[in-house]
Amino acid sequence: MRRDNRRLCRTGAVACQLSSSPGGSNPAARPCPPADEARTGVGRERAPDRHRLLRAEPYVDLAPAEVYASLLDQGTYHCSIRTMYRILHEHDEIKERRRQLSHPVYQKPELLAEGPNQVWSWDITKLMGPEKWTYFYLYVIIDIFSRRVVGWCVADSESAACSSHCSRTPSPSTPSIPAN
Repeated sequence: MRRDNRRLCRTGAVACQLSSSPGGSNPAARPCPPADEARTGVGRERAPDRHRLLRAEPYVDLAPAEVYASLLDQGTYHCSIRTMYRILHEHDEIKERRRQLSHPVYQKPELLAEGPNQVWSWDITKLMGPEKWTYFYLYVIIDIFSRRVVGWCVADSESAACSSHCSRTPSPSTPSIPAN
């Protein structure tokens, strides 16, 4: 008895198996198409329709996995998620599919001080208090030319009123102001 070893594919499965009989042990098994035929088969003919589907208004901003799930919810199956990625890759559309804002180039401000007391910078630092969960806020104003402290203020809470008071009367002897 002659053995007929052929590659067989199971319907709905990717794996191929070797069988000793033409029909194999699985009645649903069928011979696998050659590799080049599998790549140029019916699926490739429907690729433009699938691409149009991915570019349709309800799906244009969604990831392929979301399109796949949405179509399954509607009761239709067009292709796998991987095939959707493959189709998008063929059309150079593998990128962020959502509409993106184009932000103008932001120029960083450059502060130039050619002498003392021309440009000041300020900062707020949170300091630990005497008890757990209590803090003080240290407001500091610095001259960027000399890098010296021009003014400071310590408060119980962070507030705009304290920062404006500290900036109006900058002097190293500014007293600490308890906030309300």
